[in-house]
Amino acid sequence: MPRPRSVSPDRLASAALAVIDRAGLAGLTMRAVAAELGLTTMAVYRYVVDREELEALVVEEVLRTLDTSPPPAETWTEQLRILVERVRVAVGAHPGMVPLLVSHRHRSNGILRWSETVVGVLASAGFAGTARVVALRGLLAYIIGALQLEHLGPLSGSGTVTISELADFPRLAETGRQARGVGPDEEFAGGLAIVLRGLAG
Repeated sequence: MPRPRSVSPDRLASAALAVIDRAGLAGLTMRAVAAELGLTTMAVYRYVVDREELEALVVEEVLRTLDTSPPPAETWTEQLRILVERVRVAVGAHPGMVPLLVSHRHRSNGILRWSETVVGVLASAGFAGTARVVALRGLLAYIIGALQLEHLGPLSGSGTVTISELADFPRLAETGRQARGVGPDEEFAGGLAIVLRGLAG
């Protein structure tokens, strides 16, 4: 029996994303999405088989506008910097879904297209075999980790204040005091620059 078409995949993904934005990833349930759409919980199952399929729709919704074309930059490191920044912009408005990038990276067309472009840039820069694998994974690890820190544990948060006042850890406390003046753009760009310098080296 074909699924009813009164709720499009885009509308379903938007409803799920609204739930994540409001209640975090832990709040994403079929019941919550159904309430967002004004449906019964069982009605949602006419459109997706399970939560995993729903999560995949969310990832595609967030990455729908991600530009995965090779940037017209002069150096391969600048190309990679631009590609990474594009992901930050696309995902930054919906930080609660960052963990889904990990669990759906093998199935998401958006992630696969982006990764294909990154691998192409790395290949043109001379990366092959294990070096190319590790480089791609390193960039993905940086993006996912940096986005989670930026939105779930920002330097502007109370944790930084607590660290800056630790009497038993003077170097860490000093670093915490310095961290209070570092904005999210500077933190992200600075960390990415370190990663890219490592790849270039």
